[in-house]
Amino acid sequence: MMVLISYDVSTSDEGGRKRLRKVAKECQNHAQRVQNSVFEADLDYSTFLKLKSRLEGMIDQEKDSLRFYYLGNHWKRRIEHIGAKKTYDPEGVIIL
Repeated sequence: MMVLISYDVSTSDEGGRKRLRKVAKECQNHAQRVQNSVFEADLDYSTFLKLKSRLEGMIDQEKDSLRFYYLGNHWKRRIEHIGAKKTYDPEGVIIL
């Protein structure tokens, strides 16, 4: 299923900057960055639940926020991209 993950981590102190780096790294390990704090992840449900749990454990819920948008399996008709930065197809060919 395709999930859009966005986050806003307060960076007013060193702890916030550290949380921001951790959240970004965890998202990069499982998803494709499409904007600064926005990732698209094409994951099976159990992998998504593990990622969500890890991210929830990293943030300070008094200062930070996470948002998950569930686009499901028929996500292609729900995403429209306009402008700079080429889009990608997570189901396409991967060149290493």
